[in-house]
Amino acid sequence: MDLWTILAWVGRIGFAAFFVNGGVSHFTNAKGITGYAQAKGVPAAALGVPVSGAMLIVGGLLILFSWHAIVGAALLVLFLLPAAFLIHNYWTESDPMMKANQQAHFWKNIALAAAAVLVAVGHHRGAL
Repeated sequence: MDLWTILAWVGRIGFAAFFVNGGVSHFTNAKGITGYAQAKGVPAAALGVPVSGAMLIVGGLLILFSWHAIVGAALLVLFLLPAAFLIHNYWTESDPMMKANQQAHFWKNIALAAAAVLVAVGHHRGAL
């Protein structure tokens, strides 16, 4: 195994672990996450939390194992972009600390969605 193969595995493991961990928390802390989503005005939050948890877990695992990784990346993007705008809508916050916190999470989601798009492009081109 060469260095690039090792690095590809390190990257996939780290990337996937972030999403699988988040997805698992959607099930282990469903009540808290659902309450937070409801407080942010997310429609059908009680249904959306387990569905989005499954999207995170499946998306992360598909990328980890490079099996239908483009589908996995799409699942992550389909979670990350709505979550950025519905949950981390920092422009609605009046408290400066909450605004800064939500702004950091908003841009984290945007950056991770962009990274997932790059994963999809890499797989489409046969580079990953």
